[in-house]
Amino acid sequence: MKVSVLKNVMGANEALAARNRELLDRSGVFAIDLMSSPGAGKTSLIIETVRALKDKLRIGIIEGDIASTIDSDRVRKEGVKVLQINVGAECSLDANMVGQGLAKLPLREFDLLFIENVGNLICPAEFTLGEHRRVVVLSLPEGDDKPVKYPLMFTKSDCVLLNKVDLAPHLEFNTVKVKTAIRGLNPGVKIFEISCKTGKGVREWCDWLVKERQGIAR
Repeated sequence: MKVSVLKNVMGANEALAARNRELLDRSGVFAIDLMSSPGAGKTSLIIETVRALKDKLRIGIIEGDIASTIDSDRVRKEGVKVLQINVGAECSLDANMVGQGLAKLPLREFDLLFIENVGNLICPAEFTLGEHRRVVVLSLPEGDDKPVKYPLMFTKSDCVLLNKVDLAPHLEFNTVKVKTAIRGLNPGVKIFEISCKTGKGVREWCDWLVKERQGIAR
C-alpha cells in the first residue's frame, strides 16, 4: 500500500511539473532548480549571478525555505523580484508549491528564474518542479563524501558547483576524488569550481548558464 501511495504522489507531482514547464516555455523563461545542503552557498551564488548577468538577463527568484524570509530579503536588495515560499514541515519544494508561486509572478518580465530549493540533499532530488536544469551546490566544508552518501542528488543533476574553493588550503577535501565520484554517477554532468567570496569560477558558471538558456530558446 505504501508503494502504491508513493507512486500516486510522485505521478501527481510529475503531471504538475509538466504543467509548470509548459507555462515557463510559453513565457520564455529558463528555470533552474538550485539545490544543496543548508549553508552550502545557494543564496550567495544567486546574488553573484544576478550581479554578473543583470545587464544581460532579466532574473526572477523563488526562495524556498522551512521558515523566515532571511534569504529572500538578501536577494531582494539586488533589485530583482523575489517570491518567498515557506514549506513548513515539508522537506523540499514540490511542483504544486512552485506552480502556485509561478501564478503570482510576472513571468513575461523574466528571462531566467532561479528556484532556490530547501537545504536538503535528499528530498529535492525526488521532486521535479518543471525546471529546465537542475544544479547542485556542494561546498568544500561539507566534505568530499557527499556524492557517495547522496547519489540520487548528483545522478539527477545537470551541473555541480564545488563552492568555497577559497577554503581548500584549510580543509582535507579531495577534489579529484569528488569529481571522479560525481562523473561515475553522472558522466555528462558539468562541474565548476567556484568561490562566491573571491569570484573564482563565477564567470565560467554564468557563461554556461547563458549558453544553456540559448539552447533551450532555439
